[in-house]
Amino acid sequence: MASKCFYKKTNSAKIKRFEKARKKLISNSKIIEVTDFGKGSLVFKSNSRKVSEITKIAGISIKKAYLLLRICDYFNFESILEIGTSVGLGTSTMSIGSPKAKIITLEGCPNTAAIAEDLFIDFNLKNIETIIGDFRITLPKVLGNKQFDLIYFDGNHQKKPTLDYFNQCLKKASEHSVFVFDDIYWSDEMTEAWEEIKTHPEVTLTVDIFQ
Repeated sequence: MASKCFYKKTNSAKIKRFEKARKKLISNSKIIEVTDFGKGSLVFKSNSRKVSEITKIAGISIKKAYLLLRICDYFNFESILEIGTSVGLGTSTMSIGSPKAKIITLEGCPNTAAIAEDLFIDFNLKNIETIIGDFRITLPKVLGNKQFDLIYFDGNHQKKPTLDYFNQCLKKASEHSVFVFDDIYWSDEMTEAWEEIKTHPEVTLTVDIFQ
């Protein structure tokens, strides 16, 4: 997997689509009021934030986006769940990488979700469903009797909620499911959560890219 997925050349057409989506968000100077159910931000001192700054600081980095594109392209996922939409750049990356997948993305803040949904419309990303609300309520409902090929965790940067989401999602995983955890070194407690996840008896393989 490492040689075929991690180190292969990223699809150039998909890179161009991602870069156009990122450029649109970077050029958006609109200020929105962000509702944060999680740990908050280490950078932003106010909940009033520019979309461009959210994209630069909290959005998926270019390097990580290219890797996520390769992962989606390689595995050709059919069902994807994202916990933490933000302004939709990571979501768009997965949609571009796995255009045939059905994607459900969860976001706590209606204002950031609105920016994301505009982005999905602008780039004709029709395979995404956005669900807004507290993850404690929306996640159990979404999991229901579904099974997901990829689950992308990028919502609440606290140990207990991260482990709670992981354990809930684990019940809906197949033997081939892929879980991606962002910001595992964001704080000591996030690293502690990652260490527990790595040693869970149902986890068969972990890859740490130190981000």
